[in-house]
Amino acid sequence: MELILISGLSGSGKSVALNLLEDSGYYCVDNLPVVILTVLVGMLQEEQVSKVAVAIDARSGGGIELLPGKLKRLSEDGVQVTFLFLHANEETLLKRYSESRRRHPLADDERSLAESIRLESELLAPIAGLGHRIDTSGLKASALREWVRQFIESQPGQGLTLMFESFGFKHGLPLDADLVFDVRCLPNPHYDPALRPLTGRDRPVAEFLECDPDVVRMREDIGRFVSDWLPSYIRDNRNYLTVAIGCTGGQHRSVYLAETLARRFAGQARVLVRHRTLAG
Repeated sequence: MELILISGLSGSGKSVALNLLEDSGYYCVDNLPVVILTVLVGMLQEEQVSKVAVAIDARSGGGIELLPGKLKRLSEDGVQVTFLFLHANEETLLKRYSESRRRHPLADDERSLAESIRLESELLAPIAGLGHRIDTSGLKASALREWVRQFIESQPGQGLTLMFESFGFKHGLPLDADLVFDVRCLPNPHYDPALRPLTGRDRPVAEFLECDPDVVRMREDIGRFVSDWLPSYIRDNRNYLTVAIGCTGGQHRSVYLAETLARRFAGQARVLVRHRTLAG
């Protein structure tokens, strides 16, 4: 059986992810108490259900602390377990709740929305690092669906997945980054009127950047660092490693470097590439 477990902060997009998985043929269960996770899996195995997605959140209460042990037990029983944790910064979550006018599941008469968000973050902290993290801050639902689709198609659980993610510093650091490289010191195509509307995926921008020796040196230095340390991350039993590359706006330099590095490492690991600013 293939089991994808989804957790994360309320408002971070768990329903979007679960709906995508349901459309992809997974048997989906929302808001399942952790204490009955293994019971559910056993029942579905008896029914010969092969693809299952389960959403678990802070409403599981104290049972959330049981999750690491249950995931270990399921893996030992031959279940292919993948954990996906969605989160977003507080500003994004406050905005989403304000726009939707929904009540936070942990809110009450004595706790504000911001306090509820912080409490939920504390409750989920023990499981936040169990699997692959996606920072949905500023992401549209369509972009999140695409990222989740890429995630499930990468066949997680079969070794390390290497993620190259571009972003713009003016939008804030991505919360899901393991390694961060700042490339704002490189020449900026934004100041060329012909290149300004383009992105780092476009050939004219790539040609502009590749003409500068510092860009080539930065690309090679980042590639060498990742190449040197990738075996250590693999030995550490990592399933995912996210390398975030940031420029000012997240449109030109970081996108170009993420694309070129993804191509370079395509033969060494399962590689995914994300462009946070372009997706948002």
